[in-house]
Amino acid sequence: MLFRQLFDHVSSTYSYLLADETTRRAVLVDPVFEKHLRDAALIRELDLTLVYTLDTHCHADHVTGAWLMRDALGSAIGLSPVYHAKNVDLPLVHGTIVRFGAESLEVRATPGHTPGCVSLVTARHDMVFTGDALLVRGAGRTDFQEGDAHRLFQSVREQLFSLPDACVVYPGHDYEGRTSSTIGEERRHNPRIGGAAREEDFVGYMTNLALPHPKQMAVAVPANLRAGEPEDGHAPPAPDWGPIVMTYAGLPEVAADWVAHHRADVHVLDVRAPSELDGELGHLDGAQCIPLDELRARLAEVPTDKPVVVVCQTGRRSALGTLILGKAGVARVANLAGGMVGWRDSGLPS
Repeated sequence: MLFRQLFDHVSSTYSYLLADETTRRAVLVDPVFEKHLRDAALIRELDLTLVYTLDTHCHADHVTGAWLMRDALGSAIGLSPVYHAKNVDLPLVHGTIVRFGAESLEVRATPGHTPGCVSLVTARHDMVFTGDALLVRGAGRTDFQEGDAHRLFQSVREQLFSLPDACVVYPGHDYEGRTSSTIGEERRHNPRIGGAAREEDFVGYMTNLALPHPKQMAVAVPANLRAGEPEDGHAPPAPDWGPIVMTYAGLPEVAADWVAHHRADVHVLDVRAPSELDGELGHLDGAQCIPLDELRARLAEVPTDKPVVVVCQTGRRSALGTLILGKAGVARVANLAGGMVGWRDSGLPS
């Protein structure tokens, strides 16, 4: 099974992409709204078909990207019916089997952090996605959103600690950079619920955490009750000057064919050495040449009255040029995908 762990540093949220390597059908667990372009790019680059987004619970610290994924890729949205949220296509009730190709996830109800928390277990019981029920050496707080420490103790002990010791625990968050654990580790070493901890020990610990409420709670909870759909029902606007594709590396790119048909509408910046412009690949008519190693010092020379398309031989040097311009405040900028090699291979004139 293909597996990727993704991270949002603002909310310290982990998202998880899983896919059947044969059929390329995939699920995305706990997507983050602001990371939609990154996650969609990874799905595209890995040639996957996203069939489901699954939220382990109604989050209070970030807005889910589930609705954006459905809008962009047609994936169905899964969430516990306990929340009565809008836009949910697949109610995640205890015992539900979510299938994607030959792979599957079993839904286990693990309430306590909130009433609708679920954990997702692979068919081989070798991985479990615990959301905020069980964290690495911790457990999800129970002091808001109808949390209940007694229920969480029972959920973890009955539904999670019943899994094999070697089952890898993938949490919904971690604030110390820990990426995973195992059921055996948490059963032995979790300071809140592991070892010989009794229910009253766990409840006493959880009720005395005295943590501040999540900063985004007032925004996140109402949005997540719509599965992340913006209030106006529209996705954030895409760049209006061309069909820009954001890569998983965070790079805006534009296809050679589009540039060829809109040459008069863009400013082309070639970041190769001047001697390369008359080589076998040639150059684009009217392109401005500023070598990459001079670009930072000559930014003022780049006109921005038109969108800027950055070019080099293969798209690697121009990728850095694109990022340099973006960091300098040039909003309308993109890398020429494939560079001049791609341009030539497309049969376009230079």
